[in-house]
Amino acid sequence: MSVDTAPLTARIDRRRLRDYRRSLPSTVRPRLAGILARVVLLIVFPLALLVMWLVIIDGSFFADGDGELIVILFPLAIPPVIGVVVFARAIRRRSGVRQYRLNGFAEANGFTYEPYASAPPLPGMIFTRPGQSSAFVTDILRRRAGYALEIGNHTCTTGSGRSTTTYRWGYAAIRLPIALPHIVLDAHGNNAIGRPRLPIAFAKDQRLSLEGDFDRFFTLYCPKGYERDALYLFSPDVMAVFVDEAARLDVELVDDHLFLYFPGRLATLDPALWERLLTTVEVLSQRLLRWERWRDDRLESSTDVTDEILNGFGSGRGVARQGRRLSVKEDWWWVLGAAVAVFGFVNLVHDVIAGWSS
Repeated sequence: MSVDTAPLTARIDRRRLRDYRRSLPSTVRPRLAGILARVVLLIVFPLALLVMWLVIIDGSFFADGDGELIVILFPLAIPPVIGVVVFARAIRRRSGVRQYRLNGFAEANGFTYEPYASAPPLPGMIFTRPGQSSAFVTDILRRRAGYALEIGNHTCTTGSGRSTTTYRWGYAAIRLPIALPHIVLDAHGNNAIGRPRLPIAFAKDQRLSLEGDFDRFFTLYCPKGYERDALYLFSPDVMAVFVDEAARLDVELVDDHLFLYFPGRLATLDPALWERLLTTVEVLSQRLLRWERWRDDRLESSTDVTDEILNGFGSGRGVARQGRRLSVKEDWWWVLGAAVAVFGFVNLVHDVIAGWSS
């Protein structure tokens, strides 16, 4: 597949960049006044505190040497340094260079480009993470020709207040012609200290071992009873594609989508990454012709067939209920912790009552 990566590195026409920058939304290019207000606060407030302190404290405090002065000035110097860093990053973000280059790359390769959007209603696990309080996507490239393809960077926040956690994933979403069983490939190449980075932990009894060296690169999860279907979908030539082209990408088949995930950005300014990613997508798309012939023999009851039609997967061409979602790993630590806490509380009450009685 030929990929034109020249717009990612070519020299920029500054006049065209200025014109494009004006079209960027405030979520991507925040107002300069708001940035300056925060920076001025970080710089001016510590300086004001320092002046007030010098006016109030006798200068003889520093007569014994400069050690005390350094101890006093060091904490006050931290906010201005942070302010300078924040200002430099904000100016770079407002430049629009990243968005301009990605927009040019999209036009050169048959995509549309959107710099920012709310989180799409996709069925993948990074989009349906439990406890999400907010989510959005940036640098979204879409192509409708052939199999619909969407590539972007997803950011979500869980929790609230001081307990918030932010997660960032790059993703590529390929729309399939039919719905398939829920199958996940956990890539060992992007795990952290041997632990999966997947946003959802799946029950271990759904693991399926495949032939050859595939298990060295991926752990495959499929619903119980769908082992033969997984072996059909992931034939040796398909396994070879994933090992050769996507060994660091987590893979998910869910409903009528195939997702590739990476714990970081996939929509970047790196030409080599784009060439590998689009080559992988092209090779996978060629294998989808075989997957179109797959049928779920379990769709025998009228309830399942009716449900498939209502969900838009065609008459009887979808997946039976037991194959639509993998079982999530049950976490029993909180149950054990609650039991220990209750036991301790009961003993405490018993000891208090016993003490009063004696």
